[in-house]
Amino acid sequence: MHSGERGAHLVWRHASVGGRRVNYGVAGVGLPVLFLHGWALGARSYKRAMKRLVRLGCRVVAPALPGFGGSAQLAGRDTTLAGYAAWADAFLDEVGVDEPALVAGHSLGGAVAAQFAHDFPDRVAHLVLINAIGGGVWSAAAGTVRSMAERPLWDWAVTLSRDISGASAAPVLRVVAEEALPNLAANPLAVWRAAAIARRADLCAELSGIRRAGVPVTVVSSEGDLVVPKASFEAICGQLGVEGRLVEGGHSWLIADPDAFVEAVLPAVAAARASRAAMARLPLAASQ
Repeated sequence: MHSGERGAHLVWRHASVGGRRVNYGVAGVGLPVLFLHGWALGARSYKRAMKRLVRLGCRVVAPALPGFGGSAQLAGRDTTLAGYAAWADAFLDEVGVDEPALVAGHSLGGAVAAQFAHDFPDRVAHLVLINAIGGGVWSAAAGTVRSMAERPLWDWAVTLSRDISGASAAPVLRVVAEEALPNLAANPLAVWRAAAIARRADLCAELSGIRRAGVPVTVVSSEGDLVVPKASFEAICGQLGVEGRLVEGGHSWLIADPDAFVEAVLPAVAAARASRAAMARLPLAASQ
């Protein structure tokens, strides 16, 4: 393995945010990227996808969200999407990210990323939502559309199990065994609380606020997602006023196919990098 390849691998570290431990991975130099993982998983689950971002010239920081991957859980009153967003803001301060970042989130991490972009728009150069929770609706029988809060728990369980056992299941099953099951065993309360947040998540008002704030957004989902239905994806795109992109695969397609992930987010990386370069030129222009 040559030195460039070694440099693309995440290095695992820990920090303290609000007096609570945070485990995170970091690698690369260049455009800062904050990546927020999905429900019950952790940053390690996405290490192949993150490696590809590093090769594009990004500095990736990928924390384990509170209650997962050895990171301490938030206080009960702070275990909300707004609480996660405030935690992410403090985390970026702690790890020295002092400029707008490309903020990407998958599944529950997408909801956290959206809340973060709403609450801290100046910290976001580009928002990337990947199979994100937060559209507030789900597709029920006979094509009807209902509130996400009406979705029964058994339906979440059935669709999740079908999704992870579908095509290209091996990489997804591996991360379930390596991270999801240990998270459930180590901190079942945190996993349950996060599931409750996901079930109730309706970010329509926040997404409209992101649109008004002018934060650039890319929305990606997959044709075969059984966990976050197409109706929710379409609701997110509608509130943001963007045309989302559908790729092949299930809910965790970016774990199974990291090359497809890079292809999907490459325009967002290029746009964020161009914005970063323009901001760097402003002080020079002002001094002339």
